[in-house]
Amino acid sequence: MLALIEGKIELKTEKFAIINAGGVGYKVFCPVQILAKMPEKGEKVKLFTHLYVRESILELYGFLSFEELEFFELLISISGLGPKAGLGILSVASLKDLKASIASGQVNLLTKVSGVGKKTAERVILELRNKILVSGKDVKELVADDEVFDALRSLGYSAGQIREALRQVPEKIKGPEKRIKEALKILGK
Repeated sequence: MLALIEGKIELKTEKFAIINAGGVGYKVFCPVQILAKMPEKGEKVKLFTHLYVRESILELYGFLSFEELEFFELLISISGLGPKAGLGILSVASLKDLKASIASGQVNLLTKVSGVGKKTAERVILELRNKILVSGKDVKELVADDEVFDALRSLGYSAGQIREALRQVPEKIKGPEKRIKEALKILGK
């Protein structure tokens, strides 16, 4: 029904944005990193949307790319996984890393989401593993970043701090040792 919304940002919070499109303000829930990438208040934005409809609930979920929207819709098609959990999963890592994690059968990334336990993560992997395409290179990079994450965690950094630092590490930096070193520089700022 509502597949796309384009308008001016009236308000941005940590969970949603209000988009003014044609004089109507739409409350659009978005993953954390999408909200962070959005322009500031008063600027224009275009979001691909999913309208979630249940008994007395009408909620709009927005994404910067069609690929993110498709992945969100795959996630919420899994029995027992609602839109809030879908947003949580999309907020924990990049789309590329999530797909690589699912393709390789790793539950670690998915279980970092509040409300997603090991059984739910295993069900997500079981149901989506054959529905997504990833390269072997992406899976290898994810395994390397898992090592980096564990090493930084052992140094006392929080999961949120580590994820943010790893997002800032340039992709051209390869190898766990080099990525740890670069992440430590970022965390030290």
